[in-house]
Amino acid sequence: MSVQFQLSSCLWTPNSPSPQFSAKFLPNRPRFSTSPLPATPTLSSQSPTIQIIGNNTFDGNLRETDIWTAIDTDLSHWTNVLRPVQWFPGHIAKAEKELKEQLKLMDVVIEMDLWLGNRKRILVLNREDMISTADRNAWAEYFAKLGTKVVFSNGKLGMGTLKLGRLAKELAADVNVKRKAKGLLPRPIRAGIVGYPNVGKSSLINRLLKRRMCPAAPRPGVTRTLRWIRFGKDLELLDSPGILPMRISDQSAAIKLAICDDIGERSYDVDDVAAILVQMLSKLPAVGRDALCKRYKFHVDSECGKIFVEKLALHLFNGDVHQAAFRVLSDFRKGRFGWTALERPSR
Repeated sequence: MSVQFQLSSCLWTPNSPSPQFSAKFLPNRPRFSTSPLPATPTLSSQSPTIQIIGNNTFDGNLRETDIWTAIDTDLSHWTNVLRPVQWFPGHIAKAEKELKEQLKLMDVVIEMDLWLGNRKRILVLNREDMISTADRNAWAEYFAKLGTKVVFSNGKLGMGTLKLGRLAKELAADVNVKRKAKGLLPRPIRAGIVGYPNVGKSSLINRLLKRRMCPAAPRPGVTRTLRWIRFGKDLELLDSPGILPMRISDQSAAIKLAICDDIGERSYDVDDVAAILVQMLSKLPAVGRDALCKRYKFHVDSECGKIFVEKLALHLFNGDVHQAAFRVLSDFRKGRFGWTALERPSR
């Protein structure tokens, strides 16, 4: 018997206790009943870009679940006019092949159900400090109902790491029971830490070890090779590069991965992704358009996310739309609009 861990950033939340190995993190929710927000491509560039306009308005009386459902529905429509977001660099392809070989040695893993057979799983939701308490409670309740073991953690501060190490040993305790029955000496539990890029896998290991053993940085692609690391006498950890499917079929999920900096910037149009983020945040009660305008000290009457970014460019960046878009994304990733999740679980 062996154990699986699945690691995810709380900015980007998984959708089910047994997700297929794809980018489809989102719970399947009933579609919002009003007309979907139309999106039309502009003619300003060769590649498809997005003009975010629409007739869905939020008067403050909608239920929170309806707002989230509407945002998901609109996002699905917006992605229809964008070029697909795909990112599968060579180091990920190599790591995927090597991981399949290393699985033979593991008792504990993080992610990828299709590969893991009967290994037990612990879902690790890292960076819990980057979402609101309401978001955290909603996801905790969701997974509790599904019977999924969840550890909320903060890899940078070390919160949740002791619980994770203890739970890994408990779930894989029968490994050495079986070895003893066969006349074999006990060995450390082997935990493979696997997850999407830039969700804090290496930072989590460094906190578990209480020293910097793995290179870590707030961008995807820092870890490029597999590495076994000894944690005390009873646990061995495998750090691995972020893993993505070769093709991301759910483009709504791909956009959210891009917003959270979990895939390489070259795989998406920064201007379009920032415009979508503005539109999403404008509709969330926890943020709203007023907070966006207050942040940058200017006012925009239009409901169009792309117009917001263009006017921000004129206001702060001498008309450089790319710099304005990058600032919006960077500010969101740093919590400048307050910590908020990009989705809530279905009820």
